[in-house]
Amino acid sequence: MAGGAFEEPSQTGQLGPETFGLPWKGADTPAFLSAYQDEEIRRWHTRRPASEVQVREWFEAYRQDWEREKGGHWAVTRDGGDVLGRIALRGMDFDDGTAGVAYWTLPAARGSGVATLALAALTTWAVDEVGFHRLELDHSTRNQASCRVATRAGYRLEGAKRSAAVHDDGRHDMHLHAHVRGD
Repeated sequence: MAGGAFEEPSQTGQLGPETFGLPWKGADTPAFLSAYQDEEIRRWHTRRPASEVQVREWFEAYRQDWEREKGGHWAVTRDGGDVLGRIALRGMDFDDGTAGVAYWTLPAARGSGVATLALAALTTWAVDEVGFHRLELDHSTRNQASCRVATRAGYRLEGAKRSAAVHDDGRHDMHLHAHVRGD
């Protein structure tokens, strides 16, 4: 694994011609909180911030994750401005060379390819620069949009984990996708 990938405090990366991944900042609090009020995001995410105070606590936890090399959490933005979505690298295990990825997009950005672009860029950085061997993502088998994003970004569907996650409407089977170095 490449050393020093997490030494850069700004955590900023270009994801595409006009799209950037930036660390979450206080000014992003309203956009982040409103994302978790969106019906589609609520359908797939049971852990949700309840207030702006809690969002800022999450942002601080994200900053600490970066410092401790436990995870990276970015706002996906257009030209460093409006938030389009979220991309994250979490559950990092440097000994095994594995990590998980997560993402969501705000309604205005859905269908534009921004989630696929962000996931593909994060994957390239995590594998080529950081040195991870395997990145995993899972999503409800009912979340067809997430399945399309994963597949388009080069994540192969490996199978389904039965009754693996609790959602508001009960337990869901979860698809497991992975990108392995060399895919």
